[in-house]
Amino acid sequence: MNAKQQGFTLVELVVVIVILGILAATALPRFINVTSDARVAAVNGMAGGLRSAVALAQARYAATGNTAATSILLADGTTSVAVSSGANGGLPTVAAAALGGIGTIMGCESSTACSGFTWVQATTVSATFTPSGGSGTCNAVYTAATGVVTVNTTC
Repeated sequence: MNAKQQGFTLVELVVVIVILGILAATALPRFINVTSDARVAAVNGMAGGLRSAVALAQARYAATGNTAATSILLADGTTSVAVSSGANGGLPTVAAAALGGIGTIMGCESSTACSGFTWVQATTVSATFTPSGGSGTCNAVYTAATGVVTVNTTC
């Protein structure tokens, strides 16, 4: 009586392993650049937060009706945010070497750290928010004179 053997031959196993290796080699590059994609998403999220903070400050400024005011109180009634005054007023300021208007309304921890970002006030004109540990070319820049937030996503 001949016993019938069951299972895969060595050639079949080698072919399957080679096919799996080829599939892994083509799929791997798609997942290598995840860190850069995460930084881009973080910068875009920070830019959205900055735009919302600017809109909130302008709305609060307009609601007070005082176009000569240089600060606004947030909803908690105690947090004061420095803003520009005049017809185009209400834009959070950027104070060099201090928390300043934009840092206060964003709820930043200090004058250099803000929710996983490092921020630098180059002048009283703009502030640059860069993900901690990220490249200097991957950032969100807030311009106090216009309220515009620019995103640079070369991470």
